[in-house]
This record gives sequence, C-alpha cells and structure tokens, in this order.
Amino acid sequence: MLAGVCLPVMLRAQAAPTPTSEPEVLQTPAGITEVGVLTGAEYRIDVPSNWNHGLVVFYHGYSERPFRYRLDGSIGLQAEPMLRRGYAVIQSGYSQTGWALQVAYPETETLRKYFVKKYGQPRETIAAGGSMGGALVMVSMELNKNTYTGGLDLCGAVGPSYVHLNRRFAWRAAFDYYFPGIMPPLVPVPVNFEESEALRQRVLIAMRANAAGASAMRNLTGLHSDIEVARAVGYYTYVVGDLQRKAGGNPFDNRNYLYTGTSTDSKTDYALNDGVRRYAADFKARAYLLSHYSPSGRLTRPMLAVHTIYDPLIPATTLSLYDAEVAEAGYSQNLVQQYVNREGHCTFSGDEVGRAFDELLRWVHTGVAPQSGLLK
Repeated sequence: MLAGVCLPVMLRAQAAPTPTSEPEVLQTPAGITEVGVLTGAEYRIDVPSNWNHGLVVFYHGYSERPFRYRLDGSIGLQAEPMLRRGYAVIQSGYSQTGWALQVAYPETETLRKYFVKKYGQPRETIAAGGSMGGALVMVSMELNKNTYTGGLDLCGAVGPSYVHLNRRFAWRAAFDYYFPGIMPPLVPVPVNFEESEALRQRVLIAMRANAAGASAMRNLTGLHSDIEVARAVGYYTYVVGDLQRKAGGNPFDNRNYLYTGTSTDSKTDYALNDGVRRYAADFKARAYLLSHYSPSGRLTRPMLAVHTIYDPLIPATTLSLYDAEVAEAGYSQNLVQQYVNREGHCTFSGDEVGRAFDELLRWVHTGVAPQSGLLK
C-alpha cells in the first residue's frame, strides 16, 4: 500500500512546458546540444547528427551540489557511449540535491515531454542511469511502463530506498558506539554539517587509537580500509541529515536492527547490540521515505543491471532484494544482473558501458535475454 503513495506525487508532471528562459543551443557537424532550465531544474539535450530516432533518458546519481550543464561541457562517461550509438540523450540536473527521487522522476518526465514536443516522438525510449540514477531507472520502468522499452541500471541503489538508507543510519549509530563524541549528533544531524578532510582525519586518528573498534566497523560495513570507513561515516551523516530535513523529521529506526558480523567472535556482536544507542523513527518522516520509493516489483520490460564486485558505496548485493520482489510479482524474466571484476563505485570504462548498452538493445530488439554473470 505504501508503494502506491508515491504514484500521485511522482507522476505530477503532465504538460510539456517551455524553458523558463531561452535555452542555449549549439549545432555542430556532430549534432545538436541544448542546455536550459525547466521547472527549476537545469537540463541538457544531445541529438547526434546520425540520430537513429532512439532516445535515452539518462539519470545522474546522488550529488551534494547542484548539477550544472554547459554547452562546452562533457556529456559524461556513462552517457557518451549511448550518444555514439546514434541515440539522443536527455539529462535533468534535478531541482534538489542529495536523495532526490521525489523531484528527479517528475522533472525528468517533464523534460522527456519537452523533448518529444520539440524534436519529435522517438521510435523507442530507454531509461539509463548510475548510482541513485539506477534507482530512478527502476522507478521509471515501474511507473511509466508504456514509455520505456528497456532500462540500464549502472551500479544502482535499486530496491526499497528505506532499506539501504536505514542500513547506513544503523552503521553510523554503530560508529558512535565504538567512537563516542567524534561525530556530531545523529538525531537530528546539525543543519550546518559538512563533510571535510579535517573530519575524516579526526575519524582516522580515533580509529587508529582503537584497533578493535576499527576492525569491527570494517567487518560490519564490508569496507576494506579505515580510510574508506572514515569517508563513509561522513557521507552517511550527510545523507541522514539530508533525508531528515526533506522528510520533516527522522525517518530512520534501528530499534529492530540486529548487528552481526563484527568479528568471528559473537561476543563482539553481543556487546554492540547491548550498547548501541537505539533510535525511533518519526511516523510521517518514515512514510515520506517509504513513498520515495518502495518498488512493486512489477517490471514489465527488460532491465539490465551491472555492478562492480566491490563497491564501497552501494554493495554488489544491493539488487538481491529487488530481484526477489520482481520474482514475487511474476516478472523475473525481465531482470538480469551482470558484473565486472573491479573495485570502486561505478568504476566502469566507457567500453564496458557501451557493451552493456548493446546487450540491453539486443534483448529489447530480439527478446533474447543476455546471460547473467560476467559482462563480456
């Protein structure tokens, strides 16, 4: 039922308005690039000279700063292979930073309608995106199934938003148990909180002084180094504060969260669960996060997901829950996951993105799904 709450909110965009100011347009032998502002969100449109009348709606990932588009700027590593294959590419910068599903989907839908009005109806439309943009691919495929013929999720935070964001909250609470007083309050996160190198160094110093606590945090989060934990703790805090402000309260809750895997000795898990501070969510704030977005699993068109094996921000296992939801809804034939043997968040080469895009197109055009497993 909660998944349905998002429908009237996320499908707000109905018309195809004109830009709030005259867009900038650059036409070269390579094609047309247009940048402008629609409904408060910057956008970019690229139409190659060899346009095949296909369209890629590309969603960018989580950003702590507003996205800016320039005529002389790059289209981006992940979107460029799609443009090279003759597809037009449109991108919204979203009017909000941070976790922005609640505005990113309707604003991008407005941009898509503007594109259709100005450049014509595409013969096919593909959703693609990386990181948070991968989650928006899922949203688009579920809420607008009659528009999209396929979706490419790159290192995406796919699945219920609440699950992976609440996990970050729980991990930050665990850090406070091992290293009290190092980070600012968790509920609420101070409005003026900012990530900084000075903060990361303070976290690193504390971890070096408490090797057992540092080891427990690495094991709990699955991160490989203290440096990665230090970066993640600051990032988790920023994300939590961002959602608390957008939701109008604390949407996170670790009262029923059981901490495991801090070491091979279960006594360390006992100690953490006994000692960690427990927080309750505000009901309305939690409902806000659940509505942006709890998937239905009704994936009626092909979606290819690609992930690195070690991703310090969005674990490679993230898709598992959505995979189960899609199977339960009866659409498991429409979801395939592949991987590349690499470390890092979204560290795909342009060639790998292009090959994955080709795999999706073959699936869409022939009905034959690619093999799961290693991207070849």
